[in-house]
Amino acid sequence: MSKTTTALVITTMVLAVVSGCDSFMTGKPNAKSAKIGAFEMNKLLGKGVNMGNALEAPTEGAWGVTLQEEYFQIIKDAGFNSIRLPVRWSAHALAEPPYTIDPNFMKRVDWAVNCALSRKMPVMLNVHNYPELINDPVNHRERFLAIWQQISEHYKDYPQTLLFEPINEPSGKLRGGDLNALLKQTIAVIRQSNPDRIIAAGSAWNVIGTLNSLKLPADDRNIIVSIHYYDPLEFTHQGAPFITDRDANAWMGTKWPRNDKDEERVIKDFNTAATWGKKNNRPINLGEFGTYKKADMESRINWTKFVADTAARQGMSLMYWEFCAQEFGLYDQQTKSWRKPLLEAIIPPKQ
Repeated sequence: MSKTTTALVITTMVLAVVSGCDSFMTGKPNAKSAKIGAFEMNKLLGKGVNMGNALEAPTEGAWGVTLQEEYFQIIKDAGFNSIRLPVRWSAHALAEPPYTIDPNFMKRVDWAVNCALSRKMPVMLNVHNYPELINDPVNHRERFLAIWQQISEHYKDYPQTLLFEPINEPSGKLRGGDLNALLKQTIAVIRQSNPDRIIAAGSAWNVIGTLNSLKLPADDRNIIVSIHYYDPLEFTHQGAPFITDRDANAWMGTKWPRNDKDEERVIKDFNTAATWGKKNNRPINLGEFGTYKKADMESRINWTKFVADTAARQGMSLMYWEFCAQEFGLYDQQTKSWRKPLLEAIIPPKQ
């Protein structure tokens, strides 16, 4: 091998290492990939995890998580099938028309999406933490739709294994008829450039109890309905400082299960969601579930396993909240290791 050839090989290897997930972009995502229906996609999502407290923070790193390429491989190697990627787009877009998204931030999201897709893990990409929209949907509607128009155009040629989720946990003034109207408009914007892409949508707070209020375009079958589950809150969020409307410290010491009725409640709730899905011919995704760190570990394991198993028996895909933040995380950033009993409550060890 000549010195010139050797130098070229070394340079190519260095570029590959440096570029990391960005190298996935050198081969244009396949716009002609086979169409995947909503129910088939829900099976592909399987068991996933949220990469939370990173891109949906005010700035990445502000909440203790900066995404690393190694995280995606760690998640893949643990046996997870998919990733949900929460993103605070509203913090990186102009406040006035044309509401342009910061191109550098878009590149960072590209990198994260490609890190997952290059490992054959479907990605659910959402708009997360947009409180201004929640509190004032009328005056933020135009900006929200403009953000989705940009996201849709940007990713229109990506594989179908990239899913769009319009809004996380709509609440406040964005619920009922107002939510349904905004979802209809958002889906129409997405469909202009992504006619077949799978969309994940949810009712107010994404809770099971508000499913009956959700109205989706009847002729659009490329939609998965996403629910979140943190019941009972007194257990899953005991001691959580971000609970401001109640005294979460008063819940400290709550165990799970306390009695047989706790398990019966989970079964009943997921039966309700599954029945709604069958009636409306929509697949159901459990987009978030998890327990705050101040609950005792034995109870956390019991709850996590029971919820995950119950959802899976109903044919739902599921995504734990979340990967590596201290509050809920399955993975400890300091020791670079899984909280193994909690992980195995979702992904049982191979026999």
